[in-house]
Amino acid sequence: MELLCIQSQEHPELPLAELKAVMECENIDADIEVITEGLLILKNISEENLDEYYKILTKRLGYTHEVHEIIKKSNVEDFDRDVLDINWCEYINETFAVRVKRFHSEIDTVATERRAGSLILENCNNLKVNLTKPKSLVRIVAYMNDFYIAIERIKLNKKHFEESKPHKRPFFYPGSMNPKLARCMVNLSRVNEGDLLLDPFCGTGGILIEAGLIGCKVVGSDIYWKMKNGTSINLDYYGIKDYRTFNLDVRELKMYEKVASVVTDPPYGISTSTGDIEGDDIFKEFFKSIYDNMRDDAYLCMASPHYVDLKPMADEVGFEIVEQYGIKMHRSLTRIISVIRKKLD
Repeated sequence: MELLCIQSQEHPELPLAELKAVMECENIDADIEVITEGLLILKNISEENLDEYYKILTKRLGYTHEVHEIIKKSNVEDFDRDVLDINWCEYINETFAVRVKRFHSEIDTVATERRAGSLILENCNNLKVNLTKPKSLVRIVAYMNDFYIAIERIKLNKKHFEESKPHKRPFFYPGSMNPKLARCMVNLSRVNEGDLLLDPFCGTGGILIEAGLIGCKVVGSDIYWKMKNGTSINLDYYGIKDYRTFNLDVRELKMYEKVASVVTDPPYGISTSTGDIEGDDIFKEFFKSIYDNMRDDAYLCMASPHYVDLKPMADEVGFEIVEQYGIKMHRSLTRIISVIRKKLD
């Protein structure tokens, strides 16, 4: 069985990297076939695992917009016949809508939607079209001459990433990370539901919110009491219960239990205490402080500016960088997302 994933094209690498990380930590056994940027298929999924995998992916992913179960692959010439061959009564619950998305295709989307809808109604007499609130969504993806005919089983909550933007939270402070990137970084850290995740520069709590929403236990600390308190306000607002927050310098950090994941966005060049740490030293002190607070199999995912070379600092402490991705912010700054772990013996 196969799942069709429609991904964001905001970044050329992060959506696929996020998916691979979730598949790794959740032990999802499937092959990835990339059709084109923004479109891929998870293949060779066993029938008994399909529902579980579907639930995991729709709960966790940030840079994937839609996940659908593929019913049939078709093409322009065979499209009508293939749609008619499907027993739609097995897939559609009373009402439906057809939505077509194109990738490198010149088809008329509206005409194709209407044609497919008519064929489905011809196939099953007891179904009705409802374009505003359908109980079932038939997703047809056109790529060049091919059609992927699929059904949406579980809907991703895409509204969350819009409604939880930093300025819409009860506590706001400028410079906060957007929730989609925060969710991606949480996923890149290979954390699982029930694991303990730490953000030692928690700011307004954006990373902790995304980790908490996928079921992690979360801990945040910040040198500024205002941020520590604001994080608690935001976590409460999003219904996250299993959390602790602390007001302390990262160098004083001694966790009550070693964490499974660290995800953070350190303040670039800003002092972490009373002015005695500046510039690159914040990253050096951070690596030293965090090492003994992490489990041996834990991953660290962090953001940093392009002009800071993390490798020698990480090497000195005993970390290794396993992945890095650049996000161009403006002409003079590229944000680097690094995935780091303890060196293997």
